[in-house]
Amino acid sequence: MSRARRHAALLRLVRTERVTSQEALRELLSRRGFEVTQTTLSRDLRELGVVKAPQQDGGSAYEVGAGRADPKPTLERLLPALFTDVEGVDNLVVIKTLTGGAQPVAVALDRQGWKEVLGTISGDDTILLVLRDARLRKTIERRIRELAGIEE
Repeated sequence: MSRARRHAALLRLVRTERVTSQEALRELLSRRGFEVTQTTLSRDLRELGVVKAPQQDGGSAYEVGAGRADPKPTLERLLPALFTDVEGVDNLVVIKTLTGGAQPVAVALDRQGWKEVLGTISGDDTILLVLRDARLRKTIERRIRELAGIEE
């Protein structure tokens, strides 16, 4: 099946169903005849601007960015809703989020283009930031807390 048809099916699913994980989305696509790998699905989501976003009930689900004033959620929007803690050692900073919150926060962090950050790795509720210089760790931790609306 064509990439365009797969993209259209993916967008339809995200718009009409509450999809909370990539595995659930892969299964829904499979039922419609689209067999995709996790890598392909991740790339499709990125290309289409589909992100996991906080929901009113406290969980998170995939949403299509089209039609919003800002199709890509920002740290200023995501951190207050998803952030739980930040802690670091040397040039490593660990950010904790609500379950399912790490991916959208990590994407938003990457989009910030902070020159102090060498890279990010995210799981389901944890993000690892690797900093270029250990001396910047406290500054980054403070910046993240401020964006989350947490006062020290």
